[in-house]
Amino acid sequence: MIKDNQKYFNGLHVLIDALAVTGSYLLAWYLKFEGPFSQEGIGALEQSFYFSALYFLVPGFLVLYYSFKLYTPKRAQTLEKEIIDIVKVNTMGAAGIFMCIAVFKIEDFSRGLIFIFYVINVIITLLFRITLRTSLRYVRKRGYNLKHILLVGYSRAAEEYINRIQANPQWGYVVRGILDNHVPAGTGYRGVKVLGTIENLEVVLPLSQLDEIAVTLSLSDYQNLEQIVNLCEKSGVHTKFIPDYHSLIPNEAYTEDLNGLPVINIRYVPLTNILNRLVKRTVDIIGSLIGLIFLSPLLLLLAILVKCSSKGPIIFKQERVGLHNKKFYMYKFRSMEVQTKEAEKKGWTTKDDPRVTPIGRLMRRTSLDELPQLWNILVGDMSIVGPRPERPQFVEKFKEEIPRYMIKHQVRPGLTGWAQVNGYRGDTSIRRRIECDLYYIENWSMVLDIKIIFMTFFKGFVNENAY
Repeated sequence: MIKDNQKYFNGLHVLIDALAVTGSYLLAWYLKFEGPFSQEGIGALEQSFYFSALYFLVPGFLVLYYSFKLYTPKRAQTLEKEIIDIVKVNTMGAAGIFMCIAVFKIEDFSRGLIFIFYVINVIITLLFRITLRTSLRYVRKRGYNLKHILLVGYSRAAEEYINRIQANPQWGYVVRGILDNHVPAGTGYRGVKVLGTIENLEVVLPLSQLDEIAVTLSLSDYQNLEQIVNLCEKSGVHTKFIPDYHSLIPNEAYTEDLNGLPVINIRYVPLTNILNRLVKRTVDIIGSLIGLIFLSPLLLLLAILVKCSSKGPIIFKQERVGLHNKKFYMYKFRSMEVQTKEAEKKGWTTKDDPRVTPIGRLMRRTSLDELPQLWNILVGDMSIVGPRPERPQFVEKFKEEIPRYMIKHQVRPGLTGWAQVNGYRGDTSIRRRIECDLYYIENWSMVLDIKIIFMTFFKGFVNENAY
């Protein structure tokens, strides 16, 4: 079983890391002082002094690896995450060496040696980890080093868990079956069958070699959670809990500690952080000012064309719902014949709509009619990047029909957004638009904003769904 071999595997892992650190340091010393590019006479300190540093260097790096949980089994961890952690650990380790040199005033200790060691150790450690991953993936495909799991409770969480395990065979997980009090024995999901009721746990465990029990109860059974967890833990097998609230918390939830009481926040919105808001607002002000100044000749030309195309105002304003459900007037270049307020509220523009002017059709297809919203951004009604704002009557309609629709109003609406650069503009799925908006809201960063702006320039202006 996995749990019988894990301690030996971890010990071997630590030993290999210790050898890697030692080998990297010795190779760095050789390249610095004895290699083909070394300079004769360089190196005021004795060889023995440099080598004695290994007594502190190796344990120090192993402690750092342990602190960053690089020895914790992470079958589902991505290679990218492990690479980032290894670079972080080595950067911190190198910084620690420099700090020790400064504190103990070891002036003649080669800084170049530390840099060479840093580069070599990162490369060797990464090569080892990648080789290990490749080897384990091969072994698991052969049916070895598998972790056998029993699910307690048939629910959406159980189905999602099975889906992910079967989609990632490299993790080496095998679900042996499900115990549930409501679904009859023999019922299967993607080859995994219900073996019996939860009360059969004490009977099933001795008959099966299990590494883990995953409690995947449905929400309706949570009143029995404590009793079932106690029953699972009597088995002595490692037990974990997979909550059945994926529909309530569709993306990554985050927790906080309230004097020892864990609190799960339903949704993480990075822009609730005051520093994040300040950075984004600063970018909006600078960006909108630059846009208004540099695009002023184009804005003037479009204004003249709109005025000459038909009677009516140059700028069209329409009430939209923005941050914290507050209403504001969003500005556009007028692209349609002047119409009554009642006609305007009836719905979206349709294909070959006779109300759209010739210059209006061109502006809509190229999104040039949206440029006056740079003023909305400057005054704070909107942002350069964010969910597109909607009219009040549609907000009232969609909030009843589409789950989590109103979450989009936790941030400022945008001139462009994640939904728009992914093709969800104009006459496209509202549900898919909201999914994109939620992804943006929960994963906001300035890097994501910059990415969306670049994507807008390359493929976001031309809108095939705009009529």
